[in-house]
Amino acid sequence: MKRIWLTGASSGIGAALAHILLNQGHCVAVSARNAQALERLKTTFAQQVLLLPGDLTDPAQVRAMGEHIEQAWGHLDQVILNAGTCEYVDASRFEADMIERVMRTNVFSAAYCVEAALPLLRKARRPHLVAVCSSVTYLPLPRSEAYGASKAAMRYLFQSLRLDVAHEGIDVTLVSPGFVDTPLTRQNDFPMPMRWPVDKAAAYIAGRLEKRPLEIAFPGPFIAALRLLAALPQRLQWALGKRLARPATEESS
Repeated sequence: MKRIWLTGASSGIGAALAHILLNQGHCVAVSARNAQALERLKTTFAQQVLLLPGDLTDPAQVRAMGEHIEQAWGHLDQVILNAGTCEYVDASRFEADMIERVMRTNVFSAAYCVEAALPLLRKARRPHLVAVCSSVTYLPLPRSEAYGASKAAMRYLFQSLRLDVAHEGIDVTLVSPGFVDTPLTRQNDFPMPMRWPVDKAAAYIAGRLEKRPLEIAFPGPFIAALRLLAALPQRLQWALGKRLARPATEESS
């Protein structure tokens, strides 16, 4: 039985992953803004769930969550930082505030959680830190300036952190999903090749966490295609990528 802190647990991959971990018998501290969704988990798994609703972009709230975990459990065996958002840039009306919003939700909130979690992980026998990034970081894509930049920042943050905590025995795993059918991706207005159901994605992640790989990336063919494209010369990547971009008239409509 592990003591796990899971963020973004109210919907999508986080909610599906919470159910899997709880059914496996683990104790899970769940964080999200949607307190009602978290309460439903508590109703079903009363003895295993620690409720930590709140805004992860607020460092004071995140510190309070860490203190709550320490008082209740004393330590953490695993932290899964899954919370995040996505917004798409319209270059004809570029909005710097959007970049800031997405970076704050995806990157700064993760950093606040790491700050709160590391002291608790250091008390565990085999600590494990998991960060849900994205396969979008393999290749620049149209309209992904905000989301892609935030996930690229997360990737570098956790790959670098992995080096600095290795001597403490803290393993760090990155999760790089392709398209997954979640409330967030259902807002997308473009084709999503090889999209996985959320339960399949959560089961895939959960089934590989025990081995603590450096990265969990899926679906395999989609990831392979992105990596192949990323290996092309930059000018060829640019030529292919701009064919995916929307015409200015469509962007402005």
